[in-house]
Amino acid sequence: MNKTETLDFLNSLSKNTLMETLEIKFVDLGDDFLTATMPVNSRVFQPMGILHGGATVALAESVGSSASHLFVDNEKFMVKGIEIAANHLKSKSDGIIIATAKIIHKGRTTHLWEIKIVDEENNLISLCKLTNIILEKK
Repeated sequence: MNKTETLDFLNSLSKNTLMETLEIKFVDLGDDFLTATMPVNSRVFQPMGILHGGATVALAESVGSSASHLFVDNEKFMVKGIEIAANHLKSKSDGIIIATAKIIHKGRTTHLWEIKIVDEENNLISLCKLTNIILEKK
């Protein structure tokens, strides 16, 4: 598949999932990264009217796990997140956030991703680290 077809395919997998609820859209990819966006609005707020850290982590895990799927034979293997850590550095109450997952380690059984989440002005909102395990399907 080419880049556009791959992004369309990833976005089609979001139907009836948390990613659809949060309006996460895959927008760019390369050999070692995947990028997705999510609008910041009342659907992803905490009670104080700012972006909920859990919504930010859901975006990070969605982009990092989806990126791992691009590296494996999905007929033979499945990807599962086993650890995620997030540092939330700046609050946000409107606009969009952009998450880019970059591969740090691509092993046979684990993938380690760094996910930087920025706003439209490239301000760092959160920095996340995700470890995925690659398991053989039985």
